[in-house]
Amino acid sequence: MRVACIGGGPAGLYFAALARRLGVGHEITVYERNAPDDTFGFGVVLSDETLGGIEHADPRIYREMAGEFARWDDIDVHIDGTVTTSGGHGFAAIGRQRLLRILRARCVELGVRILTRTEAPPAAELAAEYDLVVAADGVNSLTRSTYADHFGTTLEQRHNRFMWLGTDLVLDAFNFHVLRTPYGIVQAHGYPYSRERSTFIVEMAESVWEAAGFTDPRTAPGRSDLDSIARCEELFADVLGGHRLLPNNSHWQRFTTVRNRTWHHGNIVLLGDAAHTAHFSIGSGTKLAMEDALALTACLRENPTVETALAAYEDERRPVVAGVQRAAQASLEWFEGIHRHVDADPHAFAFDLLTRSRRVTYDNLRMRDPGFVARVDEIFAREANPADPTPRPPMFHPFRLGGLELDNRVVVSAMDMYSSIDGTPGDFHLVHLGGKALGGAGLVMTEMVCVSPEARITPGCAGMYRPEHEAAWRRVTDFAHTHSRARIGVQLGHAGRKGATRLMWEGIDRPLPEGGWPLVAPSPLPYREGVNQVPRALDRAAMDGIRDDFVAAARAADRAGFDLLELHCAHGYLLSSFLSPITNHRDDAYGGDLTGRLRYPVEVLSAIREAWPEHKPLSVRISATDWVEDGTTAEDAVEISRALVTAGADVIDVSTGQVTPDERPAFGRSYQVPFAERIRRELGVPVIAVGAISSHDDVNSTILAGRADLCALGRPHLYDPHWTLHAAAERDYSGPGATWPTPFRAGSRRPPTGRTDSPRPRLELLRSSDRDDAARHRRWRPDTVRSAPEPRGSEEERDGDRLR
Repeated sequence: MRVACIGGGPAGLYFAALARRLGVGHEITVYERNAPDDTFGFGVVLSDETLGGIEHADPRIYREMAGEFARWDDIDVHIDGTVTTSGGHGFAAIGRQRLLRILRARCVELGVRILTRTEAPPAAELAAEYDLVVAADGVNSLTRSTYADHFGTTLEQRHNRFMWLGTDLVLDAFNFHVLRTPYGIVQAHGYPYSRERSTFIVEMAESVWEAAGFTDPRTAPGRSDLDSIARCEELFADVLGGHRLLPNNSHWQRFTTVRNRTWHHGNIVLLGDAAHTAHFSIGSGTKLAMEDALALTACLRENPTVETALAAYEDERRPVVAGVQRAAQASLEWFEGIHRHVDADPHAFAFDLLTRSRRVTYDNLRMRDPGFVARVDEIFAREANPADPTPRPPMFHPFRLGGLELDNRVVVSAMDMYSSIDGTPGDFHLVHLGGKALGGAGLVMTEMVCVSPEARITPGCAGMYRPEHEAAWRRVTDFAHTHSRARIGVQLGHAGRKGATRLMWEGIDRPLPEGGWPLVAPSPLPYREGVNQVPRALDRAAMDGIRDDFVAAARAADRAGFDLLELHCAHGYLLSSFLSPITNHRDDAYGGDLTGRLRYPVEVLSAIREAWPEHKPLSVRISATDWVEDGTTAEDAVEISRALVTAGADVIDVSTGQVTPDERPAFGRSYQVPFAERIRRELGVPVIAVGAISSHDDVNSTILAGRADLCALGRPHLYDPHWTLHAAAERDYSGPGATWPTPFRAGSRRPPTGRTDSPRPRLELLRSSDRDDAARHRRWRPDTVRSAPEPRGSEEERDGDRLR
């Protein structure tokens, strides 16, 4: 196979070396426009997982790299004169220029032809001449832009300004420096990569950059912005201690996230930054590029044709890259909003920073550095529960909403069951909700309970508009209060344009074939054009009638014994559709700008607040974004929450989407939590976080980092009604906040596994954060270079193995 590589960076050179060594290509040519010693950037960080793959694929490259690694375990977070250290992380870094020399030498040794100072011919010409064209031409890939329509390229330029620099200050750990300046928050990300140098990235918000007087002159290629670098030296003078910041074509940039719908076109394939980028704050660019090269080589080796190999390469790498990009997106957004985080206790701030991407978690950090997490637990305990500041897992601390105290921070999320008859809940609801109450959650929510027959989503939806409904719900609340410590809340709502549909398992959001009812909405817009019923636009009289239905249902809910009421203003139902510009096209006082769109939901909430007892809390669920262009935004969500709190809401339950079928959610682990966090931090109001929160580790991480006050889980409670108590058992926790019902106490410990063999000794990789305990804490020292371990087995023995 004849292979052409466009670009001689880590991705292109590493692929060329592997492909040549393992017989994928008998003729490989690398085109590199720059001179051999030209390189931009400083040190690159690689994970242990990536290094394992490198060692396995080509031990010689690994030995050359490992002989020069700067390795360290610690992360130091500097803020307000305090240094907080977390250990046990495990990093390895190497100078980018040195890495390229190693890869280039290996390519030459293996017979790869490298053409430096040479522009590659157009990809189309190469594709006609070669069997495979690998486009590793970076974030500004000409190959990708040439075929942008086919690749389905999207480029998202972010908001913060950053400059990639080096320094002759040799750091001994990964350093985050957060400075409060007269202009705003300025931050630096730094880490060592050799005996003489460290990487030092300066970052700040655009508004801070402008206030500080920085400019963005059109710097000539190869030239650095020396005035800005000198200014950065002044800002970080105390950090640098007389050391210099070193440029290398350094100038102000805004990070661009590159995504592509597909990575190959015919026999042309994108590799590394040409295919995808992930923010530098998680140190993943070179890691992803070299992992791409490993995977592509393996797929070419294992598949009979280039076409099947490229398809297999995408199938294998896409989920991995998507996961890294989600984590990187969360990280970059955290740094873009760092001003919301800096007023926390320094240790709590450090925990928040370390868990920002949601890949590092509470349990993960407890394993790495139990001393660090113990200190953060102590701080949280003092703030969360002054009456009993004994540290415990964060999820088991109590929480007070108005006059209601919850035993712990776990909420059983509202989940529609579609199992009522004429709106009346029955034995199913008693078992369903009663079982969840017995399972240990602090708060159990009903499904959306509809305020009139016409407010239902489906014929199976529960209601609160007849006397028999009130009596049936009283049966449920009495059971929960008698047999558990759980509090129970009712969620009141009106389906609006999403009503008169079939039961979920008969076709979600599909209209009833017969027996439907007329729908209403702020505007006559069907949920799905040509599929769902066109609703009638509400007039003033109808709006008054629906408001009164909500008030009557709230009074009935109080008589039925509910402890909390939640108003459903999310997911495209009636009140939500007033809030969203996608669904509200009114030209009267209840449409137009956000103030107008808020008017009716606020009227309903205010009326409910008057009817609902003052000592019982009132929650509102919102969709913080519509996940479509021109829809509700995160900024809107803050203002919506502000208005709702002013009108009487005690807590905001923050969900997203389901307003329009055109939405494109960014699904992922805890993907809706950042919206809740922003509302909590900007308004200082309690929030409930929801959305792909599935483990007690996720809950503890979210609560301890200050991202939410309560976490609502749905599907995990369907899988395990005793989810909260089982979480306590798994952690060997039996204190307050985890109370087993008396008849169940015999099951409060995990049953034996039945294993008779002795467990393997636990590998204590993780260290205390005591900086003076050198035996348990490893920090980079520039006078030592870690030597490479001897590879296990000969190169020949390892050639036949999978390259992972």
